[in-house]
Amino acid sequence: MMRAIVAQHTGGPEVLSLASVPAPIPGPGELLVETIAAGVNFIDTYKRSGLYPVPFPFTPGAEACGRVIAVGPPVAAAPAMGDPDQPAAEPIRAGDLVTTAEGVGTYAEQFVVKAARAVRVPEGVSPEVAAALPLQGLTAHYLANSIVRLGPGDTALVHAGAGGVGLLLTQLLAARAVRVITTVSTPEKQELSVRAGALFATGYDGFADRVLEMTGGEGVKAVFDGVGQSTFDDSLRSLRVRGDLVLYGAASGPVPPFDLQRLNSGGSLRVTRPTLAHFLRTPEERAKRYEDLFTGVVGGVLDVRIGARFPLAEAAAAHAALEGRGTTGKVILEV
Repeated sequence: MMRAIVAQHTGGPEVLSLASVPAPIPGPGELLVETIAAGVNFIDTYKRSGLYPVPFPFTPGAEACGRVIAVGPPVAAAPAMGDPDQPAAEPIRAGDLVTTAEGVGTYAEQFVVKAARAVRVPEGVSPEVAAALPLQGLTAHYLANSIVRLGPGDTALVHAGAGGVGLLLTQLLAARAVRVITTVSTPEKQELSVRAGALFATGYDGFADRVLEMTGGEGVKAVFDGVGQSTFDDSLRSLRVRGDLVLYGAASGPVPPFDLQRLNSGGSLRVTRPTLAHFLRTPEERAKRYEDLFTGVVGGVLDVRIGARFPLAEAAAAHAALEGRGTTGKVILEV
């Protein structure tokens, strides 16, 4: 048996409680990992609340760092070339420190993950940082490198600039001399965002007017919007002609259906709704993204801010803090 956070039904943070449950058993091609720390993410709240349907009882979490304690039997047949579940490097063994954004039920003392979807943590990266980095780091990486081509002199708007993705995405864009404007909700978050490389951080009220003012009425080349419903309309208004709105989350709720003709009248705009899984399509792609992120952390180029730490038993408080927009950087559970 082990301790895990369990929700018996959909609802608010209060449905999360600590329970004693059977420890998982690794299947073919899987690892059993003893959890050191788990990342807390908005997708966990979407599943808990019922926005994303999942079977109940439900243990949240896909992101965590821990020590491998058992390796399941090998798969019956070698996966096809290009299969995302095909290992890309030396097999992971018991005793290795690993991290993942693709585990199952990581709000627990132990969890399972497909071996091909976990990576070893290199020297120089702490388990806590390794737990905080994968989901938001991989998201920031694909947004910065695989969606819109941005380079020196281009201007981009990043919403929630002091959040986990926002801080990392700002650093990645600023490193290639992109002019980054961010939205934040408090003076403290404004300071954090500017420190991460933002040219300017503004509040949410009237942000489109401020963006247009700062760009001489032209607008930005790209908007990265993980907030969703409350920012969507003004995100479109912030774009320049032929600009791109990258909608990758819904912290304020999902965007309702809208008239595509608005893209025409706004200046031949484009809207895309990517998701991380489609940017981890091969072992090589996954390995390259992790390698870039770990290299940035070890080299001191990428700062991973852990803004709040909660014991495993206080997962409900962690969800409340995240949904209340009172956190900066990453929220983790220490197991």
